[in-house]
Amino acid sequence: MIFVIAGTEDGRELAGFLLNNGFEVTASVVSSYGKILLERYEEIKINDKKLDEDELVELLLTGDIEVLVDASHPYAVNVSQNAMTACHKANIPYIRYERESVPLTYDKIFHVATYEEAAAKASEFGKNIFLTTGSRNLKTFVESPALKDCNLIARILPTAEVLTECERLGFTPKNIVAMQGPFSTELNVELFKHYQANVIVSKDSGQIGGVDTKLTAAEILNLPVVLIDRPTIQYDNVVSNFDAVVAFCKTSSKN
Repeated sequence: MIFVIAGTEDGRELAGFLLNNGFEVTASVVSSYGKILLERYEEIKINDKKLDEDELVELLLTGDIEVLVDASHPYAVNVSQNAMTACHKANIPYIRYERESVPLTYDKIFHVATYEEAAAKASEFGKNIFLTTGSRNLKTFVESPALKDCNLIARILPTAEVLTECERLGFTPKNIVAMQGPFSTELNVELFKHYQANVIVSKDSGQIGGVDTKLTAAEILNLPVVLIDRPTIQYDNVVSNFDAVVAFCKTSSKN
């Protein structure tokens, strides 16, 4: 049995790829939406309970899991660190699937390390701040002293949970773009123009996260981009393609 932390689009695709290569797979997600998307794979087992480190260790020790594949989001630091620690404790092989970055050649990209730094940097470019960093760290931007007089536009996934959080943080409907990507360059251009964005805030989430089209749209409009760099993590084993994950699982399991 392969246990896949599959909270991303490519993580779900990887779980299906492993199934198609003859492995039994349990995929772990923490959202009802993620669970629904995984259910298209008839033979997959799904864990939809959020697991802390101790719970993950218990699962690894008591189940028939032979390999853990960490396909969590590139910015999910705690998830990856907990997974590696749990694997060490349970003596289970760990491999990280890390999506590749896109080439960052635009000369108006401003790199920062944290969301707090992103808020401060974005405030230097104008009042209309277009946030494309997802919903989990919106509170940092809302509470940033540097942005207290700015107009924040949040592009988020259109789920009830996320919209409720936006409302709780004080976002009004006119400042919420509730759409699911991927977004084309053309659509990004029109959205940035419509909201009169002065700066775009993004993460380096790779092509599957739509960074390429965001950067191209920003360059077309000559807009600065504040880019939150990926956290640096020392993974035990890391690959960037599905075939390498399959090869690792074949050598590390009894399949």
